[in-house]
Amino acid sequence: MAVIIKTIDEIKKIKEANQIIARLYQNILPEYIKPGISTKELNKIIEDYIVSQGAIPGTIGVPGIYDPFPAGACISVNEGVVHGIPSENIVLKEGDIVSIDTVTILDGYYGDAAITYPVGQIDEEAKRLLEVTKKSREIGIEAAAVGNRLGDIGHAIQRYVESQGFTVVRDYAGHGVGKAMHEDPCVPNYGRKGRGLKIENGMVLAIEPMVNEGSYKIKMLDDGWTVVTKDGKRSAHFEHSIAIVDGKPLVLSKLD
Repeated sequence: MAVIIKTIDEIKKIKEANQIIARLYQNILPEYIKPGISTKELNKIIEDYIVSQGAIPGTIGVPGIYDPFPAGACISVNEGVVHGIPSENIVLKEGDIVSIDTVTILDGYYGDAAITYPVGQIDEEAKRLLEVTKKSREIGIEAAAVGNRLGDIGHAIQRYVESQGFTVVRDYAGHGVGKAMHEDPCVPNYGRKGRGLKIENGMVLAIEPMVNEGSYKIKMLDDGWTVVTKDGKRSAHFEHSIAIVDGKPLVLSKLD
């Protein structure tokens, strides 16, 4: 495992790439997340905004099992966990939840963050799923401090999520971020305290719990990209890119 420690200047560049996503999620997308819009239309809004900010949509062309990923955002609805391909045939409905995972490249550095939005009025269990997933991300971030290990992050996320009656996806994980979308180390959302790599200043990590209503088991659809829950129950996904600075986590993809 070759973890690349970043300088403060590099962390600033990674933050700039992430701030584009932060503005997109907070200022742009909320007015469009409503019944009747297709995930293909959402993807066009996302791609256009990223390009307008002088950046490149980082998911376009990423190699897959069969074909490269064709869009600038992964958009997953309800039972979709990750890597949903935007489509004109997938139209948001009242009560849906939609997870959007976006990657930017700015001046050679990557940003990476995800959010799950409610579509109109959602039921109480869906609200709780979103709240728990978002809080589990914050709990994981708190554990990403010098003196801890990667296992402490996953343990903190898993313990909280399971205490709330949900499960964490085990087949996908967080990761390092920098001059590539996925760098070492792998950052699982489950695990044992005191295990794994020591957390150091200069690490840049994507913390991204994927939380399911039912079983943590998942399956991939025939397109070679879209991952859904095996039992058809809903899933939520929240992700921040963070840097370890002065011994503590600094969130790079939170709007300044």
